[in-house]
Amino acid sequence: MLAFGLVLNTLGIGLFCWAIFALAVHALPFLVALSIGTTALQGGAGVAGALLIGTAGGAVALVFGQAAVASTRSLTLRFAIASAFAVPAAVAGYHVVSALSQIGVPSPAWREVFACLGALYIGGASWVRLTAFTESGVFEQAGPVGRPSQPILTGARCGHDRSPPSSSNRLA
Repeated sequence: MLAFGLVLNTLGIGLFCWAIFALAVHALPFLVALSIGTTALQGGAGVAGALLIGTAGGAVALVFGQAAVASTRSLTLRFAIASAFAVPAAVAGYHVVSALSQIGVPSPAWREVFACLGALYIGGASWVRLTAFTESGVFEQAGPVGRPSQPILTGARCGHDRSPPSSSNRLA
């Protein structure tokens, strides 16, 4: 029974850390979801309606951000959109790591170092997750890889003539 409790505690702590990391990485969509949900709740939508509307609003903010970064050609605009998502994530990461490091790190200097590293890591993770579609070119049209200068089948002939091709019809 003791081993079962240790396993469940380990899984619970792991789930808690994953949830905090996911929330910090998606800080801007979470803020949008929280704002829309609170507005809906104050408008009389009820708890279930506010949760549904808030979740939909946060998901739409994340999808629009990813689509905007992936579809724009301007590097300045991509940088601005990705920064709008990564900076709140870095601030949230700083505060999460700072609060958690107060549990086990006695030195304030080391807590600050860990908090800054957490901010860099979580801000970078947010940046990478937002720009993932840009790397793979999901929204761009795929074309041929080699783009040959001449058509591939230049030496092919129609009909049933089985004679060997002349030197002018051979592929280069």
